[in-house]
Amino acid sequence: MLIVFPLGLLPVASIFDIIYLSTGNGHWADVSYWIIAVGIIGALIAAVFGFADWLGIPHSTQAKSIGLIHGLANLIVVGLFIVSWFMRRPNPPTAPLLAIVLGWLGIIIALFSGWLGGEFIACIWV
Repeated sequence: MLIVFPLGLLPVASIFDIIYLSTGNGHWADVSYWIIAVGIIGALIAAVFGFADWLGIPHSTQAKSIGLIHGLANLIVVGLFIVSWFMRRPNPPTAPLLAIVLGWLGIIIALFSGWLGGEFIACIWV
């Protein structure tokens, strides 16, 4: 259940960034800044439980390998959003373009990671 927060919050922040770029209204970038902060916190909490689950998977299985790639991809996603958040920190209403691009790159990697998560679940239940 913990993954639904970052899974929802981080893409919404990226959508608000697009609205900010389209309108020039810094309010949207400011809201995105705070949503990213909450999404990062949620992702880090989910990662602790995901790691604990991964440790319980038997070694030398397909599920262990897929779970490792899934977890590492998610860490990259969170890392990109952390960098994006710190880039915005000096003045959240004026998000730099690079910070926005890092968020969108994170979303693209999250799509791949989400697909892997589905594969991971399929391996465990089969």
